[in-house]
Amino acid sequence: MARTTQMRLIELMVLKQDIDRVIEFLGRRGTFQFQNDMLASAGTDKSDAVSMDAEVFQHLQQLRAYLNIEDEVSISDAVLPVSDDYATADSLVASVNELKNNEVAQTEALKRVDEAYHEAAAFANLKMPYEELEHLSFLTLRIGKIDPAVLDELKFAIGDRGIVVQLGDDKSRILAASSKKGRFSLDAELKKYGFVGMEVPKGFKGIPDDALDTLQQKRLAAEKALDEVVNERHNFALTHKTELMRLLGTFSLGMQVNDVKSRLQSTHMVYRLTGWVPVFDSKQLMKDLDQLTEGRIAVREYQPSEVPAVIAGHEKVPVQLTHGKLVGAFERMIFSYGAPVYGMIDPTPFVALFFTILFGIMFGDFGQGLVFLIAGILMAKNVIKVGGWNKFAPVFISIGVSSSIMGLLTGEFFSNETLLEPFAEFVTGLFGTPRAPILKMMPSSDPQSIARMFMFFGFSIGVGFIINSIGLIINICNQFSMNRLGQALFGKSGICGACFFWYVVAFAVRVAAFHHTPAPYDWIIIGVTLFGAAFWEPLARLVEGKRPVFEEGIGSAVIGGIVDLIEVVSGYLSNSVSFMRVGAFALSHAVLGYIINTMTHLVGGVGGIVVLIIGNAVVILLEGMIVAIQVIRLQYYEFFSKFFNETGREFKPFKFEYSA
Repeated sequence: MARTTQMRLIELMVLKQDIDRVIEFLGRRGTFQFQNDMLASAGTDKSDAVSMDAEVFQHLQQLRAYLNIEDEVSISDAVLPVSDDYATADSLVASVNELKNNEVAQTEALKRVDEAYHEAAAFANLKMPYEELEHLSFLTLRIGKIDPAVLDELKFAIGDRGIVVQLGDDKSRILAASSKKGRFSLDAELKKYGFVGMEVPKGFKGIPDDALDTLQQKRLAAEKALDEVVNERHNFALTHKTELMRLLGTFSLGMQVNDVKSRLQSTHMVYRLTGWVPVFDSKQLMKDLDQLTEGRIAVREYQPSEVPAVIAGHEKVPVQLTHGKLVGAFERMIFSYGAPVYGMIDPTPFVALFFTILFGIMFGDFGQGLVFLIAGILMAKNVIKVGGWNKFAPVFISIGVSSSIMGLLTGEFFSNETLLEPFAEFVTGLFGTPRAPILKMMPSSDPQSIARMFMFFGFSIGVGFIINSIGLIINICNQFSMNRLGQALFGKSGICGACFFWYVVAFAVRVAAFHHTPAPYDWIIIGVTLFGAAFWEPLARLVEGKRPVFEEGIGSAVIGGIVDLIEVVSGYLSNSVSFMRVGAFALSHAVLGYIINTMTHLVGGVGGIVVLIIGNAVVILLEGMIVAIQVIRLQYYEFFSKFFNETGREFKPFKFEYSA
């Protein structure tokens, strides 16, 4: 059986003159994980180089945002910054700052001219002195500014108590009027909505037309000047985009290298790095480092069993799983539950197989399966992009194939049960009388239908038996690998528990299918294996030579054993019965298909086609998601629980990542 990737601990002693290139090399290679969060535990004082690179990078990011350039930086081809890069960055920052200041100045100038123009336009039609209007004994007038967004609300609030007249075209200046009696109410409402009064010069009658024309010309000139600055900014962005992207990548790389360097253990001349490397890359990595530094590096390699921190249990060896694209797409299901312990059996191939089979059984439809298959192929080719889901394209392809195969067996094609009848009759005709479908899922009043349904539920439990058994075998092998003889022999997931489970299943099949009479040896075998599974703790301490055997006394051991006995029996029973949901979901899928097909025929015509499309879309999206959740649940609680007694540490190598 495949196990987790073997790892080696590499210790590097690097001269100060080579440290930047070594860190850059390790970050680009992406196979070196610093030992036990070595960087976090080292000194955290930032060097001047880190601060300088971070400051330049931040200024360049501000430039990019101002120039409205997409953040499409890649550091794959970036190199560490040199003195010319700092000079180029300073020049670029200075040029953009000058451009920005000019744009701000032109914007302010336009704002002032525009404000003056709108104020003048608001009073252009006032043909009599304002003071004469203000002195009317029966009228209260207010002229001023207000937020255009609240003008309609103000009119509604004043209602019949007064009137509000818009001055100009932008709704920002108004004239409000009410009776002298209602002036306090008017002022209160105006204040509530942020009204700012304007002082009108004595004897003011309006704005001459030639003054308005002059202001309009100034306004147009200011708009033109601002447009020129905006165009200059746009042209500057087009001209300097490539250089800006290069500098962002360069200083991002330099910032990360200097950040790592500032937190390494070091003397005045030498830096020390220790980290984990997969064994398949360790020799070549050491060779490449020797060539990179022209021999100015000291390298030592350790096996995990030689690392004091690992021996003492203070550090876990990181775990890497090595697979092809198909099986590798299922890795995240493993790590979402927990990383396997280093050196143990890699469960990913089993997860890939079980997920594919279980999903296909529960979601059998040839047409709907083709939808998953085609979607997976398009995702793999990047024809369609669904965020980070494209990496799961092989999963979609796998479940598409399994669902399509199950659909051929059940005769369903987008919920239709007749289109695949010729295929079913051809296949069954090769072995006897032609019939369709090959595997009938839809229940009916026929007694044989009920029998078939129970047989299918029995098949589901049989699949669960195989999955549970493989989980037990993995656990037993893992325990022997870790020299835990007691846990390998005893316990619910040890040899005793496995033998109890297997013998009870075989015993039940003998009695139910072959009508065997239980014999005394049956009860003896079941009793012995159950005793070993339930009272595993003292038995494990006994065979491993640990004393005392009853760590907390005989009474406590007996009570714990009785509790474990109940847990073993109920646990294996629930683990087996839980797989009946596979048959239940397969049956419900067939019923849903029958309902959609029936409604399609009842509606008929174009409406029937619409019902067929919507019905299948709902099944693919909602039921597909529910089935996937159920399959994951079965693997987590029934399969993983057999051997995931403890978790390891995922291998996360040091890599350069660009971040805005």
